[in-house]
Amino acid sequence: MNILMIKKVISLFASFLCILILSSFVSPNQKVQHKIVYNKKKHTMTLSWSAFGSSGNYIVTRGGSRLASDFVNVGSTSKLIFTDNKPNKDKYENYYKVTRDSITVIISLENQMFGDNMYFYDRKYEKAETARNEINSQFPAIGLGGENGEWTTKRQAYYFKANIDDQTYDSGGSGSASSAEANAIELGFYSHIGGLGKVPSDVKLGSIFTRPHLSGGANATCTFWRSVENAAVMRDFAWTVSQSTSARRMLIESTSKYISDVGNTNFWGSGGFIADTHYTSSRPNWGGQQQWYTRNAVFPSGSGAMGGSYNMVWQGCINPPKEDDSNSPILTTPIIREKPFLFIDNDGEYKVFVPAWQKDKVGVSWSSTDMGKGKGQDLITSWYIAKEGDTDMEINKALKEGRNIFFTPGHYSLNAPIQVNRKDAILLGAGIASVTLEPTEKNIWGCIYADDKDGIIISGLLMDSFNSTTYQVRIGDEGANADHSANPILLSDITCRVGGVQSKNIQIHASMQINSNNVVGDHFWLWRADHGLQKGGDVRWIRDRCKNGLIVTGDDVTLYALFTEHYQEYEVLWLGERGRAYFFQNEPPYDAPNQASWSSQGGRVDGFAAFKVANIVEEHRTIGMGSYAVFTGTDGNVNKKNGFEIPNSPNVKLEKMCTTRFAGPGNIQNVINSTGGSTATGAKRVALYNNGEGTHPYDEEFNLPDRESYPAYIKMEK
Repeated sequence: MNILMIKKVISLFASFLCILILSSFVSPNQKVQHKIVYNKKKHTMTLSWSAFGSSGNYIVTRGGSRLASDFVNVGSTSKLIFTDNKPNKDKYENYYKVTRDSITVIISLENQMFGDNMYFYDRKYEKAETARNEINSQFPAIGLGGENGEWTTKRQAYYFKANIDDQTYDSGGSGSASSAEANAIELGFYSHIGGLGKVPSDVKLGSIFTRPHLSGGANATCTFWRSVENAAVMRDFAWTVSQSTSARRMLIESTSKYISDVGNTNFWGSGGFIADTHYTSSRPNWGGQQQWYTRNAVFPSGSGAMGGSYNMVWQGCINPPKEDDSNSPILTTPIIREKPFLFIDNDGEYKVFVPAWQKDKVGVSWSSTDMGKGKGQDLITSWYIAKEGDTDMEINKALKEGRNIFFTPGHYSLNAPIQVNRKDAILLGAGIASVTLEPTEKNIWGCIYADDKDGIIISGLLMDSFNSTTYQVRIGDEGANADHSANPILLSDITCRVGGVQSKNIQIHASMQINSNNVVGDHFWLWRADHGLQKGGDVRWIRDRCKNGLIVTGDDVTLYALFTEHYQEYEVLWLGERGRAYFFQNEPPYDAPNQASWSSQGGRVDGFAAFKVANIVEEHRTIGMGSYAVFTGTDGNVNKKNGFEIPNSPNVKLEKMCTTRFAGPGNIQNVINSTGGSTATGAKRVALYNNGEGTHPYDEEFNLPDRESYPAYIKMEK
């Protein structure tokens, strides 16, 4: 063997020895694989883990929750397995710390079931301030504080177990939730708070605050993507938000200002959604909000103003404000099914409560002692718990096997659409879970396709597009004609986002198309992004292309809280019969470069109406509508002829419409059908348009997606 060869052998041996030595050590940041198995018959917990640390036994301690004040020693072992023969009675109240050297691994059934992005709190074992301190430290620690969190792919949900023995999660405090003295939970981007009790009063929180990050804290128009449900707030609920935020099934026991004390007094926000909520002591004030939709809420009696500038809709509420130009109380909610939610039942098991359909509903769906009408589904036996990293193939397989899908918080990358192809299937997202079309050539069709089946529910999901697609969400194919009136389809808390987060060009035909009949939509934000990581103006007009936010071809479709913004043609195009929409918010595209590139009806009408009911429609009603001009990325000469357009027909009517200009030189020249006046001279309102004297729109043929848009490998069940 020559000298060179000897040197190579020595070098290889030294490298191997180095790897061998390093492999006996585990970095504290290295992921340790672990597993926990519960034996119900013996009531034992068996833990196993991959090797970590360098020497000595593994020490095992147990607490009743992840952040329990006390962990007790239950044993030690030199092996990679340990059985606890006397765990706590409730199997989910067993959190184990396995420690060796300075490394500790936490093992629990809840973490194994739900993954790392769901955090559970249990007041039985923790101090009142424990959850608040962790949540508030979480956002700056993982980059979600302030405006830096707007485009992150991180997602998280914080779940609170029911209080016992009059305990609460309130560590005490005073004043506005935005003040340091309030000791509030501050909820950031892509985050969710959920109570795991049966009724909201089972989980009592102190104060909740959402911090606006624009204009020194005075501007909440970009405070998006967060939610809270099924809990009581004992003190201030400063829910200072705009689009794609929801508060549901809440008990608000004290003040609720909905505004921020951060920044100056000229606070403003761009709307929000709250439903199924009971205020016990004072009437909230949405002061500074441009618009807001409130459904099935109970307020204390009173006559004081509750805020809002342009379009406030109060539906199925008890003691709403009196009607005036900006306030539209609607007596009942004609048909509704509340959003499903996670809870822990009396048997100690995790379940999803699926509320029943209700008609002509007034007030909340629950009482202090009753969950309300509906049924609980066992999570383990009836659901597939999806975690970040799961593929479209795994999710579609679970759906075909008859399981519903619970999306834990995460960013789900799809190479094909999720296919909802059976009756009563449910997709339920937690922590603003997002299903995302990755930049591949394989998926050019969409995020979610739902077949024309009874009782489908899709809730709590954000649809993103890093790739060109036909749709983002499609409900029923073009031949959909089934009657779902006995068991409608429900879509709740749905966000579709075009642009903002990607750098490549994308082209989408429509964010959402509803072809099925008897669909109920409960809170949408359909958004072609007006800002984001890429350049704006003319560049965005070319790079982020999407014609329509929503196309409705199905009959008897009812929508509540429809936010639709910045699409390049008709933002809502309604072709189905007997449609109803309650509350509509819109801004036109900021970035139309010139009038020639943005004209409708064969080039004869400037711009595109925000809400278009086609001339073929014979019956339609929408109430509470706002469209606001912001033509900033233009040549200075771009206008929109009409905010809204409908046929002059006796059974087609729009009520309580408002247009105004927020920024830019362009204007909405008429409210509806060439009537109502221009935003050049201020806000304009039309109380009712029904077979009026305005200009009947020109007849049009609309370019809709067709069957050729579908991928060959997805089979549509009939």
